[in-house]
Amino acid sequence: MGRKQVNVIKDRDGRVLTSEERVQRRWKEYFEELMNEENEREKRVEGVNSVEQKVDKIRKDEVRKALKRMKSGKAVGPDDIRSVKLSTRQVPQHVPVVDSVPVIDTVPVVEVWKCLGEAAVEFLTSLFNRVLESERMPEEWRSVLVPIFKNKGDVQSCSNYRGIKLMSHTMKLWERVVEARLRKVVEICEQQYGFMPRKSTTDAIFALRILMEKYRDGQRELHCVFVDLEKAYDRVPREELWYCMRKSGVAEKYVRVVQDMYERSRTVVRCAVGQTEEFNVEVGLHQGSALSPFLFALVMDQLSEEVRQDSPWTMMFADDIVICSESREQVEENLERWRFVLERKGMKVSRSKTEYMCVNEREGSGTVRLQGERGKEASAGRLEWVEKGVGSSVS
Repeated sequence: MGRKQVNVIKDRDGRVLTSEERVQRRWKEYFEELMNEENEREKRVEGVNSVEQKVDKIRKDEVRKALKRMKSGKAVGPDDIRSVKLSTRQVPQHVPVVDSVPVIDTVPVVEVWKCLGEAAVEFLTSLFNRVLESERMPEEWRSVLVPIFKNKGDVQSCSNYRGIKLMSHTMKLWERVVEARLRKVVEICEQQYGFMPRKSTTDAIFALRILMEKYRDGQRELHCVFVDLEKAYDRVPREELWYCMRKSGVAEKYVRVVQDMYERSRTVVRCAVGQTEEFNVEVGLHQGSALSPFLFALVMDQLSEEVRQDSPWTMMFADDIVICSESREQVEENLERWRFVLERKGMKVSRSKTEYMCVNEREGSGTVRLQGERGKEASAGRLEWVEKGVGSSVS
């Protein structure tokens, strides 16, 4: 928990709450509302054919690869293990050693799986195959712990704290196995650079720099809009996720497996006076999930399919979108297309954080408009990044 967190908190009307029960109730109320906010959207009426096909059993090598991808030193989740003594030599470097015996007071269970080696692989392979066959994961995996951390501002105001979701590490391993299989059958568009194999932020920046340098050298205008989506992961409608998975050709078996990850999930908030009662979150993707980044890329790929054809100079890094065009009118028109397509399905383009800039602007005639509202010009930080990348001729 954040060091500045206090034992008292204000309710929604500004009254200070002092009893532990009321403080816990207020934290539950605040995060339950925050995590279940949903944007307006157009209900989907058309269906899509499901892909019914047999899927192979989980193999040991898939589990080994998933374990290898799990990083050490991460925060413990709901399935953490306390007061553990390890005698194996396969102990993470950060684990303290007392009298030649590694001792862990609180350890992520994934560290234990790694230490157990092939015995863990054998057990996990069997477990994951039971989950795959039944399409039902253990109830213990459905618990999500949300410790809270202090941001700037009034220490007694809930809105000045942020929560970080901690999920079962064994469930994350299961997600890694499922993710690897989905990536083999789902093809994501070339414009998506986020969480894609052999792609990175550096590649997206490099591609944009090359495009800008080309227009700078030719003394031609290039208009760019940097689109920001509000709480993108938290606002994905789950009905859209199931639809997009099916439309992408994902076998119905995997659709049901992913649906099961979201059914009956229980969230508790850890505050200074203990843990709140459980509550359900019915909207969005799991934060802190190993599978969510790929699922988000899949949803964005399907939702933007029609608009990408009309705006080929577009790059995405997860929920960050860059739209480019040779004229302000065209980039403004493309921005409106993206807004319409995304917002009708439950996403929300941020009016305050979406920024506009132009390379080699001659007339200095301002910025773009979004639904009649004047857009925000590129921030100093954005301009500094661009100037370092493509030179000082950017205006």
